[in-house]
Amino acid sequence: MTTTVPLVNLLGMSMSELEVFCSSIGEKPFRARQLARWLHKTGASQFEDMTDLAKSLREKLPRYATLQTPGILQDKLAFDGTRKWLFDVGQGNAVEAVYIPEANRGTLCISSQAGCAVNCQFCSTGKQGFARNLTSAEIVAQLWLANRLLRVQYALSGENSHSERVISNVVMMGMGEPLLNYEQLIPALQLMLDDHAYGLSRRRVTVSTSGVVPFIDRLSQDCPVALAVSLHAPNDTLRNQLVPLNKKYPLNELLSACLRYLKYAPRDFITFEYVMLKDINDTNQHLQELISIARYMPCKLNLIPFNPFPNSGLLCSDKERIKHFVQTLNGAGIVTTVRKTRGDDIDAACGQLAGEVKDRTHLSKRINFLKTETIAPFVSDNKNDRVPV
Repeated sequence: MTTTVPLVNLLGMSMSELEVFCSSIGEKPFRARQLARWLHKTGASQFEDMTDLAKSLREKLPRYATLQTPGILQDKLAFDGTRKWLFDVGQGNAVEAVYIPEANRGTLCISSQAGCAVNCQFCSTGKQGFARNLTSAEIVAQLWLANRLLRVQYALSGENSHSERVISNVVMMGMGEPLLNYEQLIPALQLMLDDHAYGLSRRRVTVSTSGVVPFIDRLSQDCPVALAVSLHAPNDTLRNQLVPLNKKYPLNELLSACLRYLKYAPRDFITFEYVMLKDINDTNQHLQELISIARYMPCKLNLIPFNPFPNSGLLCSDKERIKHFVQTLNGAGIVTTVRKTRGDDIDAACGQLAGEVKDRTHLSKRINFLKTETIAPFVSDNKNDRVPV
């Protein structure tokens, strides 16, 4: 009886993994570099299109490998140019990615998990609960698909989108806590940085974490990229309520880990994110405690106006209160910015991801949705199945 060997998805393989794969099918290691360039730089969707590979290899690859991406459940474009995708990752789970265009860069916000287990009180994704970790292929697929779809968008509009590189920055700030999916995160980051794949600078790839201390230390050794820390409270009592992970890794441990990370980081500062919640974390006492933390290490503060979602019970700080925070922090010599709200008309703003996903991931409703609006996942070993754009 013939045993069928499952096809491997090449999309999430790091360069070293691609080399092992090539060796396993009797090919030289340099074929891995060729494959990576075709997959990630060119965005090739079929093995037969990889014209500088030997014909024998192009014919061999479909027997061992595939290039499979999530289906696209939804594709929304905001008035400000922000674009949000809802990706189907199977078994009733969906994740979101958001592209934010600016004059000098294009940033893609990527998800690392379906749902999130950290359950921060101000984040709609946390209210969805945790389903599962994404694979490295599912993480990279968000970048792969966004590149393809954005190239088409800009070609049709006649816009010049940041030369050939549509996406210049990647932030792991979508659904999920990246460091709680560490084993799948690292190969994805390595592909983003590899010159044969996406070739992004370490300074332009950011991992945002709520403070998983042991994995901050591991990241500094395995793949140091820019680090953003979801601070949101300047003392343990309040942070225990807003960011429950703080009960396991309190502020003193988190700040010590940040100091250790700086020795290896591509930037000479840590970014601290601080969501502004009316009468919760925006008093003058909180402001002084925040200044004490910010003076503890080289950092930049990014104040985030809270984006309301149903049943959160929270409100955004008043504009004058946010302005007072900025002026006081800057006056204390701490570089402070206020994050612009982007894509809020399509629920793509910070903290709003998965606002609509929760209902649609109920299987019965999702099946009806799939019948009318889903774009099927692309699988490369079927000649007639192309990525729809």
